Amino acid sequence: MTTTYREAMRAALRQALQEDERVFLMGEDVGRYGGCYAISQGLQQEFGETRIRDTPLSESAFVGAGIGAALGGMRPIVEVMTVNFSLLCLDQIVNTAATLRHMSGGQFSVPLVIRMTTGAGRQLAAQHSHSLECWYAHVPGLQVIAPATLEDMRGMLRLALEDPDPVIIFEHNALYNREGELTEVAVADIRRAAIRRPGKDITLICYGGNLHKTLEAATASAESGIDAEVLDLRSLRPLDDETILASVRKTRRAIIVDEGWHSGSLAAEIGMRIAEQAFYDLDAPLARVCTAEVPIPYPRHLEQAALPQVESIVGKVREVMGQNV
Repeated sequence: MTTTYREAMRAALRQALQEDERVFLMGEDVGRYGGCYAISQGLQQEFGETRIRDTPLSESAFVGAGIGAALGGMRPIVEVMTVNFSLLCLDQIVNTAATLRHMSGGQFSVPLVIRMTTGAGRQLAAQHSHSLECWYAHVPGLQVIAPATLEDMRGMLRLALEDPDPVIIFEHNALYNREGELTEVAVADIRRAAIRRPGKDITLICYGGNLHKTLEAATASAESGIDAEVLDLRSLRPLDDETILASVRKTRRAIIVDEGWHSGSLAAEIGMRIAEQAFYDLDAPLARVCTAEVPIPYPRHLEQAALPQVESIVGKVREVMGQNV
C-alpha cells in the first residue's frame, strides 16, 4: 500500500484511539486545525473533543496535565509542536515524568507518550530547526525513539503506549511528505536497532531523518567499490549496543551520521561506546558527520550546507576507507 509518513502516523493514532478508550491526544492545534503538520487531521471529527483535545499555548501546562492523566490510569499522547518548544516543558519531562518511578520507590509509573517534531531542512530558521534528541537520550527514566521508516512510524506508537514509563517519539519533519510502500502488518521495535542495508566494509550508523541520506550515500559509495552497512538506531535511549557492536566488529570501521551539532552529540556517545567496547576490532579511526556548529540558517543554500548531506557522508566514507577525496 502506497502512503506517506504523515498518513502512517495518523493511522497509528486512529488505531490506538479505536483499540483503547484510555488513549487520548492533546496538544496545540491538534483538534480543529488538524495539527501543525496535519498529522491529526480529521481525528477530532471522528473521536470528539474529549479525546482530541486542543490545549492553551503552554507546553508546561499540557505536558503536566498529561503526566497527571497518566498517573490516573489514562494513556495520554501529548504532541509538542516541535522540539524547540519542548524547552518550555523540560521541568515536567526531566524532573517529573522521568523521575517519579524512582522517587516513589516503584509505586508510580508514568505511561505517557510525547510526540514531537525535530530536525531542519525546511527553512524554518534557527528557532524551529533544532535536533535535540541527545538531550533527552541523556536522561535516565525516559525512553527515546526515532522512527525512520513507514513501518516504524506506524508501529512504534502502539509499542510506546504499552510501555509503563514515559516514551518520547521524535518525528523528523522532512519525513512527513515521503511516500513509500507500507506492508499490511507493520513490524516495529522500540528497543532494537535495525540493519537497513547489509555490507562488509564499513558501518554507517544513523537514525531518523538521516536514514534515507545515509542509504543514498551507501549506494553512491558502492560505485567506488565500498560495501557499506547501514544501521538505523531506532532507539536512542536505550542504545542497542549489541547490534551496533556486532556490525562494527564485522566491518571493522564506523561512521556515525547525526543531525545534532558536533559538540556533545549523540554521535560522540556512540563513538565512545564503540571505543570502550570494540577498540581493538577497528581497522580505522572512528568518524562522524554532524551539523555545523552554527544556529541553523534560514537561506536554503546555507541550511543545506550546515546539515549532513549525501555528499558529505560519501566523502567521509572515502576518507575512512583511505580513498583519495
